[in-house]
Amino acid sequence: MLEFEFGHALSRFLGSLPARPRLLGLGEPTHGFEEFLEIRNRMFRWLVEHEGYRGIAMETDVLAAQAVDAYVAGGPGDIDVIMFTGFSHGFGAAAANRELVAWMRAHNAGREPAERLRFDGVDAPLETTSAASPRGPLVALRDYLTAHVDADLVPSAAGEIERLAGDDVRWTATEAVMDPARSAGDSPDARALRLIADDLTAVLDAETPGLVAATSEARWRRARLHARTAIGLLRYHRVLADPAENRIARAAGMRAAMMADNLRDIADRESRRGPTLVFTHNGHLQREPSSMTMAGVPLRWWCAGAIIATVLGDGYAFVATALGSAPSRGLGEPAPDTLEGLLAELGEGIHHADDLKGRRQALRIADYWYAPLHPEHLVGADAVLFVPRVG
Repeated sequence: MLEFEFGHALSRFLGSLPARPRLLGLGEPTHGFEEFLEIRNRMFRWLVEHEGYRGIAMETDVLAAQAVDAYVAGGPGDIDVIMFTGFSHGFGAAAANRELVAWMRAHNAGREPAERLRFDGVDAPLETTSAASPRGPLVALRDYLTAHVDADLVPSAAGEIERLAGDDVRWTATEAVMDPARSAGDSPDARALRLIADDLTAVLDAETPGLVAATSEARWRRARLHARTAIGLLRYHRVLADPAENRIARAAGMRAAMMADNLRDIADRESRRGPTLVFTHNGHLQREPSSMTMAGVPLRWWCAGAIIATVLGDGYAFVATALGSAPSRGLGEPAPDTLEGLLAELGEGIHHADDLKGRRQALRIADYWYAPLHPEHLVGADAVLFVPRVG
């Protein structure tokens, strides 16, 4: 689609919603294709220039993304380093992500802080087969409180964080994720760290007025980010230490809850400035539960989109992306009786989900090498963006 046509179709879709969303989710059906990122870049530029959007949040480590946000705000740094350290999951290697970061920095140049675009991560500090140590965010939270509240308010046990956490590899090793017996998540040290995290968070909450006055709202929010990330990681590692067969689904639910908490904070922070575009896999943004089968065991959990949609109501909208073909991966034209086949008949672009829901019962699930958009998930999407071909 031409840029002009695409942008106006997007604005018409937004105008059809019952309310202006605070968070607009854009899902991609699978990772690894630059085309989806390029479409996202086009959409984001249009939303910024025509719809008053003030930020983008992506499926990347929420802590690492702070470096990207500082860079696009005009801070010092080399873009090669920023792309390597500021993105998780290998997403910093994508050319379209680099183009996005460069465009945001150029757009922000010379603008007042209140008018600058923000870059946020949505994901927890997790990879597919590893999870971060809670040490970093716990130390950051403790040091913030130590510097700005009375010494007798900081629990003395907080001085033990480094010793209790130990070497990071104790937490991050693949074995610690894959084998419950190798996980440190239910060790005496982990249980002690959970109590410390809870106590530090309680101080942070109770001292909010003084902390905001002594530092700033932005620094207080960063401390809250460290608090909820530390607690979330400790919960996640605790689940990994449980040998129950549903441990993977529970861990996925913990990750989803952390993502939803990050989205909730973004929506709250940006409530006075403007909406944010959220870009992750479709499966993180849908309003229905996520599911998978592992070793013959069906697993199910509520994804981040389902959680945040419940909290924000009309303040959340979701555009799912569906893919037609990908010749480079051996994916041919979709069969007519699939959702992708129906969309191919309708053509490239944004299609209101309500226009598709009446036909979903007659559609079968496409047998693709990735998890395609399920026809039943049209119930929880506001629109579907159809991309006929990639790769």
